[in-house]
Amino acid sequence: MSLLKLGKTNIELTKIGLGCWQFSKNKGLAGSFWPKLTDEVTNSIVDISVNSGINWFDTAELYGWGKSEIGLSEALNKLGVDKKNNFIATKWWPLFRCSDSIKKTIDERISCLSGFPITLHQVHMPFGFSSIESEMNAMADLVEQGKIKHIGVSNFNQKQMIRAHAELQKRGLDLASNQMEYSILNRDIEFNGVLEKAKELGISIIAYSPLAQGFATGKFHLNPEKIKNNHRLRNAKLKRHKLTIDNTREVIDELNKIADIHNSTPSQIALSWLVNFNSNVFAIPGATNSTQAMDNAKALKINLSKEEIRKLDSVSKKIRNV
Repeated sequence: MSLLKLGKTNIELTKIGLGCWQFSKNKGLAGSFWPKLTDEVTNSIVDISVNSGINWFDTAELYGWGKSEIGLSEALNKLGVDKKNNFIATKWWPLFRCSDSIKKTIDERISCLSGFPITLHQVHMPFGFSSIESEMNAMADLVEQGKIKHIGVSNFNQKQMIRAHAELQKRGLDLASNQMEYSILNRDIEFNGVLEKAKELGISIIAYSPLAQGFATGKFHLNPEKIKNNHRLRNAKLKRHKLTIDNTREVIDELNKIADIHNSTPSQIALSWLVNFNSNVFAIPGATNSTQAMDNAKALKINLSKEEIRKLDSVSKKIRNV
């Protein structure tokens, strides 16, 4: 199983982790994106992921206001996994809060995770009341106190990421990661400076929505009527990124062709391409059932040829020019 170091840390993670937003129990605005999964389904998803070799999980305070963290940790504890070799990333929610909230809420994060160390603690968005510098110093204090191990950010543009990195350097620490929306159908970070600067500074990119709201699976191309049943906010995001059945069809067709060669699925090929096209990218697809969990994990074992990677690069770039 191919492992990759997280930023400049000594933590080695599988290139694909498990995104755990869907464990929100349908609680809160963020949780409304997903159906309320039973504990049995959650346990099955985590079980399959762990036994398929995935060794890390991304959750957040916002995901059901702790429900996702609780569901994840309960599933991991039930499996009896080794806490030293299975890692959890979570996030602090900054909206309408100041940086002192980072330290005020950390004990709740620790409690919700039931004994699992916080390998990576991330600022979820750059929209807090405090400055980025103040937030990074609060995170650095938690590292020094031994409450978290490494620091990341999410949804930070190039300038914001540079500021976070620079402030942590003053404390003798590195910014480990920046979690960004990134997929074969949404390659914005390749063109706005985020990916290039992250590589330069030794910062990992954690790609969320790595299947582009399900568009990269090809399911909507097989049955366009399914889009009508999609969550309205998901469809709004597709519209914002200008993704349609027509302008993504060539990419989906190519994913299907390559999937046939590898006896796999379009989603597996899309994930494999994403984590192998660049040297510093992880992906965190979610799963709402055991089939999806297995599908995601199998992508780790697919070895795309240089020509296949090049071809997917070429056809997916055309979307920006449509």
